[in-house]
Parts: sequence; structure tokens; C-alpha cells
Amino acid sequence: MYVIIIILIVVLLIAAIFINAMQQHRQKQEAERRAELAKQRTIVDETENVIAASVNMPVSSRLMGILHNRILNSLKTMNELASTAELKQRISSTEQAAATALSDNSPASTEFALPDNDKVIIQYIQAVKKLRVIIRAEHSKGQIDSKVFLDEDKHLEKLQLKVNVETLVKRGRAALQTNMLGSARQYFEKAKAALENQTPQDEYSSSRLATIKEWLYEIQSNLKSVNEKDRAKKQAEERDELDELFAPKKKW
Repeated sequence: MYVIIIILIVVLLIAAIFINAMQQHRQKQEAERRAELAKQRTIVDETENVIAASVNMPVSSRLMGILHNRILNSLKTMNELASTAELKQRISSTEQAAATALSDNSPASTEFALPDNDKVIIQYIQAVKKLRVIIRAEHSKGQIDSKVFLDEDKHLEKLQLKVNVETLVKRGRAALQTNMLGSARQYFEKAKAALENQTPQDEYSSSRLATIKEWLYEIQSNLKSVNEKDRAKKQAEERDELDELFAPKKKW
């Protein structure tokens, strides 16, 4: 009798341990599922924000297709983890958006206009940097081939350079208008250095570099002229002081 009771107790203990282990395993799986859902939702939100910020940028349709595919992959993963009618609808619409964008083989526009507002310029630069991070991540996951990655990244690199240089030029020109030659020279020197670091040079960088060098030459000439005038004025003042010092004393 005692043996049977002991056996029952042992069986109950084993069953309790097993049930507890199963519950912990399910809780762990549920936590992992929620974490994965949150991760994929973040990817979708992040990519949609970048697409919205890229609307007025000279980027290719192919790049837009890559972004839509990124969203599509995340939506499919979310649907596997927690399928809903809304997710299925979004998957369908995103598939169409990706296919439409990828079917357009036209190159990215070369037209570029710097936003007027500094806040928008900052958002523009952040969006370009984010785009570069995203396509690098998609390339590392094997979602895009190396040639596509290199082409798109090179285009974004040039776009980032244009935003940087044109922002410096804008500030340099503003400094010139207020006759702040030293500040203007600093802005133009930075723009010049950024352009000279680009390899190989293209039509934009060569043309802009030539213009900036002309501006720097004019500033240098103006600063030299101002310095000469200051020096001449100082020498004239010193002569006046000497003349006064050695002038014949007046008789009272």
C-alpha cells in the first residue's frame, strides 16, 4: 500500500514538473512570437516612413520596388504569426505596388532641388542615410543582388553629396551677402573638400568645384584688398601721430 502511494506521489511530481515545463515553453514561444511581430511591425513602419520621405527625391522606381518588397516580406511573416484579413489585404496591395515599381526600368531623375527649409533639409539627409542603411541590410539578407546594391548605393551617395554641398553653398552665399567673408570662405572650403573627396568626379562635382574655386579666389582677393586698405589706414594714422609729436611747438 505504501509503495503504491509513493509511486503515485512520484508520478504526480513528474506530471507537475512536465506540465510546468510545457507552460514555460509555451510562454517562451508566445513571447518570441510577440517579439517577432513587434520587430516586423517596426520594419514596416520604418520603411513606410522612408517611402513617404522619398516621394520628392530623385530616386529610381527600382529602389521603391525594393522598399515595397521589404514591407511585403515583413507582412508575410506577420501573417504567418498572426493571420488577419487586414494583413492579407495589405499583402495583396503591397505585392501590386512592388510589381508596378519594379516593372519601371527608367533610371532615377538627375534633377535636384535643395529644400528651402533647414528642418526639411535635415529630414532629407536623414532619409537618404536611412535608404543606404536599408539597401545594405537587404543586400546582406540576399534580397537584392550585388550589382543593384552597388548602383543604388552609388546614386544615393551622390545624392547625399549634393545635399551636403548645396547646403554649404547656400550658407556661404548668405554669408557673402552680409559681407561675412571669413564665414563664407569656411563654408566654401568645406564644400570644396567634400567635392574633391568624391571619386571619380562626375559632371556635377566638376562643374560645382570650378564654381566654388572661383568664389574662393574672389573672396581671397577681396580679403587681400581689405587687408591692404587696413594696413594703409594704420600707416597713415601712425604718420599723423608722428607728425603731431614732432610738429613745432606753438608759441602762446
